[in-house]
Amino acid sequence: MSGKVNILSDHVSADRRMALMRFLLIALIALFSAGLLQAGQNKPKKHDLRREIFDLEDAWRNAALKSDTTAMSALLADDYMAITASGMLQTKQEALANMRAQRMHLTVLTLLDRKVRFYGTTALVTSLAEVQGTNAEGDISGSFRYTRVYVRDSQGRWKIVSFESSKLRPNFEHKKDSGPSGE
Repeated sequence: MSGKVNILSDHVSADRRMALMRFLLIALIALFSAGLLQAGQNKPKKHDLRREIFDLEDAWRNAALKSDTTAMSALLADDYMAITASGMLQTKQEALANMRAQRMHLTVLTLLDRKVRFYGTTALVTSLAEVQGTNAEGDISGSFRYTRVYVRDSQGRWKIVSFESSKLRPNFEHKKDSGPSGE
């Protein structure tokens, strides 16, 4: 009788081993297939991503020149925070309110020496802006260096989450725009 128990016990162990082997084989096939599918998907190339960001920078420029609050609202993340050239903090709501009230009027906004760096779903833009315009305090014309941070949201759209600008001294020399392929 004890021999039958051992035979039955060995038989069950063999069935369990076969089931485990089948499970492992299916799991390996699934992992291999997932890897092939992922490798076959077209990931955006760095150049394409850079072009996307440059297009958004141009959309931001146009919205700023036209005081287009609808376009600007679409570009800014809800938790957007800026540090203006005067050192003031500005939320999305404050930026849009200032734009609606036309507290700043830009006549020229030329973007030069643009560079984009990527860190996962974050894009960091640095640029030189040549500005002609006025605000409540008077003339704001001059050269400004700025940093703008974009983050790709859960729907795959780039949103501006942060901005900071600094006015340059009048004798500052700048480089030519590096364009979308420049680094």
